[in-house]
Amino acid sequence: MTFEALADNVARVREQVARVQAAEGLRHAVTIVAVTKGHPAAAVGAAWRAGLGDVGENRVQEALAKVEAVAEPVRWHLIGHLQTNKAKFVPARFALVHSLDSPRLAEALSRAAAQAGVVVPVLVQVNVAEEPQKAGCVPSEAGALIERCAALPGLAVRGLMTMAPFTDDVTVQRRTFAGLRTLRDALATAACPLADLSMGMSADYAAAVAEGATMLRLGTVLFGERSA
Repeated sequence: MTFEALADNVARVREQVARVQAAEGLRHAVTIVAVTKGHPAAAVGAAWRAGLGDVGENRVQEALAKVEAVAEPVRWHLIGHLQTNKAKFVPARFALVHSLDSPRLAEALSRAAAQAGVVVPVLVQVNVAEEPQKAGCVPSEAGALIERCAALPGLAVRGLMTMAPFTDDVTVQRRTFAGLRTLRDALATAACPLADLSMGMSADYAAAVAEGATMLRLGTVLFGERSA
Protein backbone atom coordinates (compact mmCIF):
# COMPACT_ATOMS: atom_id res chain seq x y z
CA MET A 1 0.00 0.00 0.00
CA THR A 2 1.29 3.46 -0.91
CA PHE A 3 0.22 6.87 0.34
CA GLU A 4 1.01 9.24 -2.53
CA ALA A 5 -2.07 11.37 -1.88
CA LEU A 6 -1.40 11.82 1.84
CA ALA A 7 0.48 15.13 1.66
CA ASP A 8 -2.27 16.64 -0.52
CA ASN A 9 -4.95 15.28 1.82
CA VAL A 10 -3.20 16.80 4.84
CA ALA A 11 -2.98 20.15 3.05
CA ARG A 12 -6.71 20.05 2.24
CA VAL A 13 -7.62 19.27 5.84
CA ARG A 14 -5.42 22.07 7.15
CA GLU A 15 -7.01 24.50 4.68
CA GLN A 16 -10.49 23.45 5.79
CA VAL A 17 -9.55 23.86 9.45
CA ALA A 18 -8.22 27.34 8.73
CA ARG A 19 -11.39 28.32 6.84
CA VAL A 20 -13.70 27.12 9.58
CA GLN A 21 -11.68 28.76 12.33
CA ALA A 22 -11.62 32.04 10.43
CA ALA A 23 -15.40 31.92 10.00
CA GLU A 24 -15.88 31.23 13.72
CA GLY A 25 -13.28 33.72 14.94
CA LEU A 26 -11.06 31.00 16.41
CA ARG A 27 -7.26 31.02 16.46
CA HIS A 28 -6.10 28.21 18.73
CA ALA A 29 -3.92 25.38 17.44
CA VAL A 30 -5.63 22.20 16.24
CA THR A 31 -3.66 18.95 16.34
CA ILE A 32 -4.37 16.35 13.68
CA VAL A 33 -4.05 12.84 15.09
CA ALA A 34 -3.49 10.51 12.13
CA VAL A 35 -5.51 7.36 12.80
CA THR A 36 -3.62 4.41 11.33
CA LYS A 37 -5.96 1.67 12.54
CA GLY A 38 -6.17 -1.05 9.90
CA HIS A 39 -3.25 0.34 7.93
CA PRO A 40 0.27 -1.08 7.89
CA ALA A 41 3.13 0.44 9.87
CA ALA A 42 4.23 2.21 6.69
CA ALA A 43 1.28 4.56 7.17
CA VAL A 44 2.97 5.96 10.27
CA GLY A 45 6.13 6.82 8.38
CA ALA A 46 4.05 8.39 5.61
CA ALA A 47 2.20 10.50 8.17
CA TRP A 48 5.49 11.65 9.68
CA ARG A 49 6.85 12.67 6.27
CA ALA A 50 3.61 14.56 5.61
CA GLY A 51 4.16 16.63 8.74
CA LEU A 52 1.94 14.74 11.18
CA GLY A 53 3.72 13.92 14.41
CA ASP A 54 0.70 12.50 16.27
CA VAL A 55 -0.59 9.02 15.48
CA GLY A 56 -3.70 7.35 16.90
CA GLU A 57 -4.51 3.67 17.30
CA ASN A 58 -7.74 2.07 18.52
CA ARG A 59 -6.41 -1.24 19.76
CA VAL A 60 -3.55 -1.77 22.16
CA GLN A 61 -2.10 -4.85 20.47
CA GLU A 62 -2.08 -3.28 17.01
CA ALA A 63 -0.52 -0.16 18.46
CA LEU A 64 2.24 -2.06 20.27
CA ALA A 65 3.20 -3.91 17.10
CA LYS A 66 3.54 -0.61 15.26
CA VAL A 67 5.45 1.02 18.10
CA GLU A 68 8.03 -1.74 17.74
CA ALA A 69 8.12 -1.51 13.93
CA VAL A 70 8.26 2.27 13.47
CA ALA A 71 11.47 4.29 13.70
CA GLU A 72 9.92 7.76 13.42
CA PRO A 73 9.59 9.58 16.78
CA VAL A 74 5.83 10.09 16.60
CA ARG A 75 3.60 10.72 19.60
CA TRP A 76 1.31 7.73 20.04
CA HIS A 77 -2.32 8.28 21.06
CA LEU A 78 -4.62 5.51 22.26
CA ILE A 79 -8.03 6.58 21.01
CA GLY A 80 -10.11 3.40 21.30
CA HIS A 81 -11.76 1.68 24.23
CA LEU A 82 -9.19 0.44 26.75
CA GLN A 83 -9.87 -2.69 28.79
CA THR A 84 -8.58 -2.59 32.34
CA ASN A 85 -6.43 -5.68 31.79
CA LYS A 86 -4.58 -3.83 29.01
CA ALA A 87 -3.80 -0.78 31.17
CA LYS A 88 -0.38 -2.22 32.05
CA PHE A 89 0.75 -1.70 28.44
CA VAL A 90 0.00 2.04 28.39
CA PRO A 91 2.59 3.84 30.60
CA ALA A 92 5.66 5.20 28.81
CA ARG A 93 4.23 4.12 25.42
CA PHE A 94 1.35 6.52 24.78
CA ALA A 95 1.55 10.29 24.89
CA LEU A 96 -2.19 10.51 25.53
CA VAL A 97 -5.09 8.16 26.27
CA HIS A 98 -8.31 9.62 24.84
CA SER A 99 -10.71 7.05 26.24
CA LEU A 100 -10.70 7.05 30.03
CA ASP A 101 -14.36 6.37 30.75
CA SER A 102 -14.72 4.85 34.24
CA PRO A 103 -13.30 4.96 37.78
CA ARG A 104 -12.26 1.31 37.40
CA LEU A 105 -10.13 2.10 34.36
CA ALA A 106 -8.70 5.17 36.10
CA GLU A 107 -7.61 3.01 39.03
CA ALA A 108 -6.03 0.42 36.72
CA LEU A 109 -4.11 3.09 34.83
CA SER A 110 -3.01 4.69 38.08
CA ARG A 111 -1.60 1.39 39.33
CA ALA A 112 0.20 0.79 36.04
CA ALA A 113 1.61 4.31 36.06
CA ALA A 114 2.85 3.92 39.63
CA GLN A 115 4.59 0.65 38.79
CA ALA A 116 6.30 2.29 35.81
CA GLY A 117 7.13 5.45 37.71
CA VAL A 118 5.53 7.75 35.14
CA VAL A 119 2.49 9.99 34.70
CA VAL A 120 -0.13 9.01 32.11
CA PRO A 121 -1.89 11.95 30.42
CA VAL A 122 -5.57 11.17 29.79
CA LEU A 123 -8.76 12.59 28.38
CA VAL A 124 -12.08 11.69 29.96
CA GLN A 125 -14.39 10.25 27.33
CA VAL A 126 -17.92 11.61 27.56
CA ASN A 127 -20.92 10.13 25.76
CA VAL A 128 -22.50 13.52 25.16
CA ALA A 129 -25.38 12.16 23.06
CA GLU A 130 -25.88 9.32 25.58
CA GLU A 131 -26.00 6.68 22.86
CA PRO A 132 -26.26 3.22 24.47
CA GLN A 133 -23.93 1.60 21.93
CA LYS A 134 -21.04 3.97 22.64
CA ALA A 135 -18.49 4.10 25.43
CA GLY A 136 -17.94 7.11 27.65
CA CYS A 137 -19.41 8.38 30.87
CA VAL A 138 -22.63 10.37 30.69
CA PRO A 139 -22.20 14.12 31.09
CA SER A 140 -23.64 14.15 34.60
CA GLU A 141 -20.88 11.78 35.77
CA ALA A 142 -17.94 13.54 34.12
CA GLY A 143 -17.21 15.85 37.04
CA ALA A 144 -16.99 12.99 39.55
CA LEU A 145 -14.75 11.00 37.22
CA ILE A 146 -12.39 13.94 36.78
CA GLU A 147 -12.23 14.37 40.55
CA ARG A 148 -11.47 10.68 40.98
CA CYS A 149 -8.64 10.90 38.45
CA ALA A 150 -7.24 13.97 40.20
CA ALA A 151 -7.11 12.04 43.47
CA LEU A 152 -5.15 9.15 41.94
CA PRO A 153 -1.37 9.18 41.53
CA GLY A 154 0.08 8.85 38.07
CA LEU A 155 -2.80 10.39 36.11
CA ALA A 156 -3.01 13.85 34.53
CA VAL A 157 -6.38 14.85 33.05
CA ARG A 158 -5.74 17.04 30.01
CA GLY A 159 -9.29 17.43 28.74
CA LEU A 160 -12.32 15.65 27.31
CA MET A 161 -13.16 13.47 24.32
CA THR A 162 -16.41 12.60 22.55
CA MET A 163 -17.85 11.11 19.38
CA ALA A 164 -20.88 12.54 17.60
CA PRO A 165 -23.75 10.34 16.41
CA PHE A 166 -23.18 8.79 12.98
CA THR A 167 -25.13 11.25 10.88
CA ASP A 168 -24.68 13.75 8.06
CA ASP A 169 -26.82 16.26 9.96
CA VAL A 170 -24.41 19.06 10.79
CA THR A 171 -26.85 20.45 13.35
CA VAL A 172 -26.66 17.22 15.33
CA GLN A 173 -22.89 17.10 14.98
CA ARG A 174 -22.44 20.65 16.19
CA ARG A 175 -24.90 20.20 19.05
CA THR A 176 -22.89 17.22 20.31
CA PHE A 177 -19.54 18.98 20.05
CA ALA A 178 -20.95 22.15 21.60
CA GLY A 179 -22.17 20.00 24.47
CA LEU A 180 -18.64 18.81 25.17
CA ARG A 181 -17.26 22.35 25.01
CA THR A 182 -19.97 23.62 27.36
CA LEU A 183 -19.28 20.76 29.76
CA ARG A 184 -15.57 21.54 29.68
CA ASP A 185 -16.23 25.18 30.43
CA ALA A 186 -18.41 24.19 33.39
CA LEU A 187 -15.91 21.72 34.86
CA ALA A 188 -12.60 23.45 34.18
CA THR A 189 -10.66 24.83 37.14
CA ALA A 190 -7.36 26.60 37.54
CA ALA A 191 -5.82 23.35 38.74
CA CYS A 192 -7.40 21.31 35.94
CA PRO A 193 -8.20 23.57 32.96
CA LEU A 194 -9.21 20.70 30.64
CA ALA A 195 -7.49 22.46 27.78
CA ASP A 196 -7.93 19.73 25.17
CA LEU A 197 -11.12 18.80 23.37
CA SER A 198 -10.64 15.68 21.24
CA MET A 199 -13.62 15.63 18.92
CA GLY A 200 -14.15 15.26 15.22
CA MET A 201 -13.38 12.43 12.84
CA SER A 202 -13.22 12.22 9.04
CA ALA A 203 -16.96 12.68 8.47
CA ASP A 204 -17.57 15.50 10.94
CA TYR A 205 -14.31 17.27 11.69
CA ALA A 206 -15.43 20.62 10.25
CA ALA A 207 -18.31 20.75 12.76
CA ALA A 208 -15.91 19.86 15.56
CA VAL A 209 -13.49 22.62 14.57
CA ALA A 210 -16.36 25.10 14.53
CA GLU A 211 -17.19 24.15 18.12
CA GLY A 212 -13.64 24.49 19.42
CA ALA A 213 -11.90 21.14 18.90
CA THR A 214 -8.20 21.14 19.73
CA MET A 215 -7.62 17.59 18.45
CA LEU A 216 -9.05 15.82 15.43
CA ARG A 217 -8.87 12.03 15.03
CA LEU A 218 -8.64 11.52 11.26
CA GLY A 219 -8.19 8.33 9.30
CA THR A 220 -10.15 7.90 6.06
CA VAL A 221 -9.92 11.54 4.98
CA LEU A 222 -6.12 11.22 5.16
CA PHE A 223 -5.32 7.64 4.16
CA GLY A 224 -8.37 6.56 2.20
CA GLU A 225 -10.45 3.49 2.93
CA ARG A 226 -8.84 0.67 4.89
CA SER A 227 -8.15 -2.66 3.24
CA ALA A 228 -10.69 -5.38 3.98
